[in-house]
Amino acid sequence: MGNLQAHLENYLEYCNRQKCLDEKTLKAYRIDLRQFWEQVSVPDVNEITADLLEMYIGGLHQRYKPRTAKRKIASLKAFFRYLEYKDMIGWNPFNKIQVRFREPAVLPKTIPLHTVEQFLAAIYQQRRTARTAYQKRNALRDAAVAELLFSTGMRISELCTLKDSDVNLYDGTILIYGKGDKERRIQLGNADVIRILGEYRESFLKEIQLCRHFFANQAGKSLSDQAVRRMINKYTSLASIELHITPHMFRHTFATSLLEADVDIRYIQEMLGHSSINITEIYTHVAVGKQRDILAAKHPRKDFCI
Repeated sequence: MGNLQAHLENYLEYCNRQKCLDEKTLKAYRIDLRQFWEQVSVPDVNEITADLLEMYIGGLHQRYKPRTAKRKIASLKAFFRYLEYKDMIGWNPFNKIQVRFREPAVLPKTIPLHTVEQFLAAIYQQRRTARTAYQKRNALRDAAVAELLFSTGMRISELCTLKDSDVNLYDGTILIYGKGDKERRIQLGNADVIRILGEYRESFLKEIQLCRHFFANQAGKSLSDQAVRRMINKYTSLASIELHITPHMFRHTFATSLLEADVDIRYIQEMLGHSSINITEIYTHVAVGKQRDILAAKHPRKDFCI
């Protein structure tokens, strides 16, 4: 009954088939639980005691940063809750353990607005000077991707899974499916952004119809997050920007810029798709300036000269 390795495999299968966790989460669970199995050297789950878990958790704190240790502990707790739910253990050793530690606040990294403008200008310059139709179309799509990241604060996973039917350019709204399949609708507040998205859709209509995703490559396949990261690195280099820019930094910059423009934090929470205001409040630590009103009136994109 107590084969720990078999229980781990069954649990991962349960997470995949019944909980429908995404591949990245499953990979993290697999790594965390395999590490636990290799280190505890206990074949029977019923032999795992609270003392053994406390020793293992102590080792995690010594080897990893707080955020990583916290994730690994959460993976383990979820596994033992599963064993308890399935009546595979008579007693959950986590019931006797209190795991509390303060995770240091990591302030979100943002992109200076002049650098965002410099980055976007490099894409539009590439489009104007492209030597081939292939290069010109790619630059058009790259502009649409970057503009949407900056204008909505959406996650890269949300952008890459965006369906064509989720984008309504007539009323300028985007339907986004976030974490846990939570829906939110966000308004595009800039006419130039809507225009470039419209030009992109018209140019890539055939490829979009093939893959049914809004962002596609010229082979008719949906755009991958790796392709977006490569694109960002390409234009960062072309624009001679020394800052290492990631897709998520556009999200942080979106939120911080709106907060600096005096937008109510609850509006920002809704636009970002955060389940709790506590998550959004981290941006209050980096907000410093004040500008004007919400989105169309306040978003800094309106001042760019490209």
